[in-house]
Amino acid sequence: MKRSLATAAAAALLTMTATVAALTVAPPARAAALVEVTNFGTNPSNLRMHLYVPDRLAARPAVLLAVHYCTGTGPAFYSGTRFAALADQYGFIVIYPSATRSGQCFDVSSPQALRHDGGSDPVGLVSMVRYVQQRYSTDTSRTFVTGASSGAMMTNVLLGDYPDVFRAGAAFAGVPFGCFATTDGSSWNSQCAQGQIDRTPQAWGDLVRGAYPGYSGSRPRMQVWHGVNDDTLRYPNFNEEIDQWTNVLGVSRTPVLTDTPRANWTRTRYGTNTVQAPVEAISVANTGHNLPQDGMAEAAIAFFGLDQNATPGPSSPAPSSPRPSSPAPSSAGPSSPGPSSPAPVGGCRITYTVQSWNTGLTASVTVANTGTTPINGWSLAFTLPAGQRISYSWSTTITGTSGAVTAANASYNGTIPPNSSTSFGFQATHTGDTGRPTAFTLNGNACAVA
Repeated sequence: MKRSLATAAAAALLTMTATVAALTVAPPARAAALVEVTNFGTNPSNLRMHLYVPDRLAARPAVLLAVHYCTGTGPAFYSGTRFAALADQYGFIVIYPSATRSGQCFDVSSPQALRHDGGSDPVGLVSMVRYVQQRYSTDTSRTFVTGASSGAMMTNVLLGDYPDVFRAGAAFAGVPFGCFATTDGSSWNSQCAQGQIDRTPQAWGDLVRGAYPGYSGSRPRMQVWHGVNDDTLRYPNFNEEIDQWTNVLGVSRTPVLTDTPRANWTRTRYGTNTVQAPVEAISVANTGHNLPQDGMAEAAIAFFGLDQNATPGPSSPAPSSPRPSSPAPSSAGPSSPGPSSPAPVGGCRITYTVQSWNTGLTASVTVANTGTTPINGWSLAFTLPAGQRISYSWSTTITGTSGAVTAANASYNGTIPPNSSTSFGFQATHTGDTGRPTAFTLNGNACAVA
């Protein structure tokens, strides 16, 4: 019972979106299409693997492992972040794994997961990386990992377990290596989630070094991100991550740079004041457990150095199933709201799906333009059922948290051509009614409901 409750809590608290894409299974991956790969190597926890190889692949390409949040999937993280779009631009390969256990969280808690070649999810994830390295003759010195929430925790774990595999990591709203450790078979550590574990930098560093006894090689660099108002994996974990990785990398805990590269961002660098500093940390004001946002993926790619010395080769044939051109919550500062007075629209249709648990839910909303002219800037008004309260959102800027609310386009999805659609989503709490709104108005016009 304790274990099931912990799993349910993890699923509920770490949800960022519940989109699931239907994809074709056809290894090896073809350019510009997300495909599933099976039989990629040792996989003790039966993880699934999806792979994105861009049209124009750099010579000896780099590899990025992009790890999703609880209740997520690899395909959802693909469509909900900008890493694939950046792979198109810079010619690197992206691996999108999917967790398969209840709650779809990655194992960052068990003793097996917290040691080199110990078993569980980290072994399967590294098998995916090695499969791609061999299959595509990649530059093994340019292998990176990133993730959000559960995926951010796994980013910390992989850098500790496999410093010989990964050159750097970027963790969006995670916790330090070993913070979530449990010994009772559960996967949830409330003390860590609440930010109540406070260790010295040396103690945090020793946990990392103890994951791979005898390893004496170089250690991967780390970039950490956290929303100041995160009430799921609370903000003190951000500073504990800084303590841990500055100690592991042998640099001073005193930053060499403190600046504000974007509104609401506070960035600190440790060791050197360079884009590829040993440790870089960005806290985001007025933000909860809702990362990555606009620009953050780009900042992670720059930290990895994937935007340098990458010359993609000739284009491959276009795929039959192209990747969405405008993915959802990406990186760097809060999303920009849509125009203050969006233009009227013709026909529109709303598809609204809900996935709920005991006190929470996620809603996925698709706005379809059924008219004959493009929609340039949109604002969707609807009324939430009583007791529902929005806690965070992606691919939109929402005004209001309960009752009558308005969702406006983000900076990248304001235009909807005829016979096309865009999607956004949000997480909310509820007091029992998990239903959906009964009516929607887009730029002042009533929409059909699918």
